[in-house]
Amino acid sequence: MRRRLAASTMALLVACLTGCATTSDPTVRSAPTRSAPQVTYAVGARTFVVDAGSPRPLPVTLWYPTQGSRVADGRFPVVVYSHGLASLPELHAGLTARWAAAGFVVAAPTYPHTRRGATRFSRADVRNQPADGWRVIRHLVRLDDRRGDPLAGHLDVQRMAAAGHSAGGFTTAGMFTSGHPARLRAGIVIAGGGMAGSFAGLPAPILFVHGTADSVIPVSVGRAAYRRTPGPACFLSLLGQGHGEYLAPGRPGFAQVLGATTDFLRWTLYGDLEAARRLPTRAQLSGVTTFETRPAG
Repeated sequence: MRRRLAASTMALLVACLTGCATTSDPTVRSAPTRSAPQVTYAVGARTFVVDAGSPRPLPVTLWYPTQGSRVADGRFPVVVYSHGLASLPELHAGLTARWAAAGFVVAAPTYPHTRRGATRFSRADVRNQPADGWRVIRHLVRLDDRRGDPLAGHLDVQRMAAAGHSAGGFTTAGMFTSGHPARLRAGIVIAGGGMAGSFAGLPAPILFVHGTADSVIPVSVGRAAYRRTPGPACFLSLLGQGHGEYLAPGRPGFAQVLGATTDFLRWTLYGDLEAARRLPTRAQLSGVTTFETRPAG
């Protein structure tokens, strides 16, 4: 029975990928069907500030694949990663640096009023963070064209995803509003849910990750958002777990979260069908996780 379920899930994922590439909107460009990198890269990191002289400067931490002392050859899809309340990008490096090692550039903004140690902390400022995420994307588009920058020519700015934990998950959902550019191809919402106006515009695959015993953001909030998504969606449940302990390397469920999110990004940003077929197997561990999918709504 389990083998038949896994096979049907794989078939659905592959069908979803094909379906996402079929649209009457001429602005939508499907990810080419090819293999994601088969090597594990060393990882470099750098920081910069977006709009440093503005009323809302945005420090960003960037992880990227390297070879020796330089950026690895090739163009790499980009993931914008959003932290939660009273958190910081470096606290998520256990996950984000591993994505970079798999062949992605990960850009993580430090939000001005929800970060750890913010002078004027305000959870209400989450509503402004999706626009911050888009500022990061616009900056990266310019950076890819900036002559002399080590990352110039290495950012595949037509294949981007948004991801985030907790308030960062809501921020991620808020980036998928009506009229969002086609370059934003996929989302990962970890222990979060939807915002007003989210999951509109061009349908995009969304992966939800949630602990079933989360007392901060109940799993029902994540499931309500999962049901709202117009594109294909997946839901990875961490059984009996809370708000994010599964994001720490070595903790129960981390290997499944890492495997599922990495293959989801390989599938949606590289068009890697083998990653889509592998995803359900890597996501599930009896007694620790469950995994389900749903086609476009």
